Amino acid sequence: MALVGALFLLMLVVFFGVLYFDRIWKPEAEKPIQEWNPDVLVLSNPEVSEQVKKGYLLLSASSQNMGPLQENPSLRYAGNNLSCTNCHLNGGTQSGAASWIGIGNRFPQFGGRANKTGSLTERINGCMERSMNGKALPEDAPQMKAMLAYMEWLDEGLPKLNSKNFKGYPKIEIPSVAVNLTKGKSIYEKECTLCHGAKGQGVRFNDPKKGYQYPPLWGDDTYNDGAGMHRVLTAAAFIKNNMPYLQARWDNPKLTDEEAYHVAGYINSFSRPQKENTTTDYPDKKLKPVSTPYGPWTDSFSPEQHKYGPFPPIIQYYKQTYGIEKTK
Repeated sequence: MALVGALFLLMLVVFFGVLYFDRIWKPEAEKPIQEWNPDVLVLSNPEVSEQVKKGYLLLSASSQNMGPLQENPSLRYAGNNLSCTNCHLNGGTQSGAASWIGIGNRFPQFGGRANKTGSLTERINGCMERSMNGKALPEDAPQMKAMLAYMEWLDEGLPKLNSKNFKGYPKIEIPSVAVNLTKGKSIYEKECTLCHGAKGQGVRFNDPKKGYQYPPLWGDDTYNDGAGMHRVLTAAAFIKNNMPYLQARWDNPKLTDEEAYHVAGYINSFSRPQKENTTTDYPDKKLKPVSTPYGPWTDSFSPEQHKYGPFPPIIQYYKQTYGIEKTK
């Protein structure tokens, strides 16, 4: 009996020791992620500079601060009523949603679209001209400086808000079939209409001085056809890792890769604003993502296949012909 009692006591010591170690000494990266609350962490935080707060508002309320709802026409750079944080979720802190945490360390970086090494400022202006369907800001504009200050502050002030750093969106396994628009429509109606509307029109805030609570996905007031989100594989990766909103995240998705793929194709089957001069994108056409829906291309695949797939044959062609490994 004494032996049994001693073993039981030893088991208790080990159990509570492991529990203590797990809770107290657990590595910082594995502790629960902080909840994002911009009012507390940014806007009402006396330790945050006014420059950082301004950057946050430009990025999270883009329409009223630098878009169509900005009262001063000379300060309107965004051409639609989206906010940058419609894609860079939770103030640009969410893993798997093109988080801005650590983004300063990733630039300068090479970009195939311009076929050169570009700065973070140039990358932001690329989004302004495409996702925001607007125009580039001067590199020394106060708005640009404020946005950069906010992104830099994320690294210094909130390094533990996301659980894993990704460059953009976590990749999906690319289906071997073409987009099925009927399947895409069915998935959209089931999973997306509540927030984005039956006609992709989004949901506006009740306050007419604000933009969208949930953004439109097609039509005149959304990203243009030169945006990365207009590529089916890019949109599918975003959707798989982040949608439906508040129901899915990169480590606990709701949709399968193929479901995200079909619904991405359905969303991008509708009309949207047209970007001028897209033919000059990717001076080295071999570097063009395979799901770029506008030409020219350095292959003989049809525009239909470049838009809706199947993409594996195109990927295989570039590997065999040019030795280029394409993932999107």
